[in-house]
Amino acid sequence: MGTQQFTADRSAYLRTNAWLAALAMTSAMALLWVMGNAHVWTGAVAGLAAIIVRGWYLASEELTAVWEMDGERITGPGGRQVSLDQISKVRKMGSFVQVITRNGDKHLIKYQADPDATVAAIERAAA
Repeated sequence: MGTQQFTADRSAYLRTNAWLAALAMTSAMALLWVMGNAHVWTGAVAGLAAIIVRGWYLASEELTAVWEMDGERITGPGGRQVSLDQISKVRKMGSFVQVITRNGDKHLIKYQADPDATVAAIERAAA
């Protein structure tokens, strides 16, 4: 088996941040409404601005992350390594794939274009 790479997808990154923006906008507006603020609409502006700044700031790091899987392990950014024989669970979380080891370590492979395919590939290799 050769090396397989799991790279971050720009469309998945933008889609995830759009959902975060919608959540931030709704939450900020609800909080202002509960507090009795007459300018509830400012919560939408603040929530959107916060996620745009966050997304712009993190894009260069998140979109360059590459995870590689060979016949023995998955290697990720920052020197993270997961032995395939130590994987106990792999699950999809939106555009993320969570890999859980037998000793409870958790790793996120973020912004996958097809997270179901990533899960299937890891499960096949770990079997």
